[in-house]
Amino acid sequence: MPQPDDEPDAIVYRVPALERGLAILEMFSASERVLSLGDMAARLKLTQSAIYRIVQTMTERGYLRKTARTSFELGPRVLSNGFTWLASRDIVEIAMPWLNALRDRTSLSCHLSIREHTDALYIYRAFAQQRLTANIPIGSRLPCHGTAMGRMLLCDLNDAELGALYRNIRLDDYPPPAPKSFLELRQILDEDRRSGWAVSRSDYSTSVAAPIRDHLGRITAAINLSGPDAIMHAPGFLEHARALLLECAATIAGELGYKNPDDAQTPQPQPQETAATLSPDLVGAIIAPDPQAR
Repeated sequence: MPQPDDEPDAIVYRVPALERGLAILEMFSASERVLSLGDMAARLKLTQSAIYRIVQTMTERGYLRKTARTSFELGPRVLSNGFTWLASRDIVEIAMPWLNALRDRTSLSCHLSIREHTDALYIYRAFAQQRLTANIPIGSRLPCHGTAMGRMLLCDLNDAELGALYRNIRLDDYPPPAPKSFLELRQILDEDRRSGWAVSRSDYSTSVAAPIRDHLGRITAAINLSGPDAIMHAPGFLEHARALLLECAATIAGELGYKNPDDAQTPQPQPQETAATLSPDLVGAIIAPDPQAR
């Protein structure tokens, strides 16, 4: 059977619809995260109706995500499949040894999540073997605005993108401590951006989260440490855990190609290194089993 390169008219082997779909993916960049259907059509020199079915198919397959009536951004399948060498590296594989090491250093559960529309999708957990521990199963979805990791993921959006995302979504139906209005959400995210980390509390537990940036500087994922209040609010422990979490996030981001211009050139820690740790025995001394805890 002849190969395409053997034919002088190899162009006959091309699939125009596939070429257009790939061209659409290549239009997105760090400076252009959202494109309208009209933008895509203009760059392809086609009508909107000519590319409508392509865009709809890519959206249904998860390669594009609709942000408004005719506007789109890259979808979660791009993260998992990748279209560059860096993006093709699986973020779970990269983060796993560092999150496991963080769990061992703190005796707390760690989670990794990405954003899908307004949800934080949990894609990895490093489970702490304690009687009382915060533990969210892989595959769980929680509303971004109501969790520390979700807020970190939303910090990547500007005000216009955030407004488009929450345009038709009510926030007053969610229990505390989730914000009750879009204005309150914006104010909380402004503070989270300034801090570079976020904290949230629910029944009997506290979570602290940090963002993971990719080689383009975008927040592509978030990680957290979570545990019972009696542990998290032991004197000085939350600050200690937050410092270890931020160190871990910076290391994972570095492996994804992110270079923080404010960072000094310092050696990267290795997963097997340890620091001051809250041991399982100390955890047991801090908190006694409570059959009523959830």
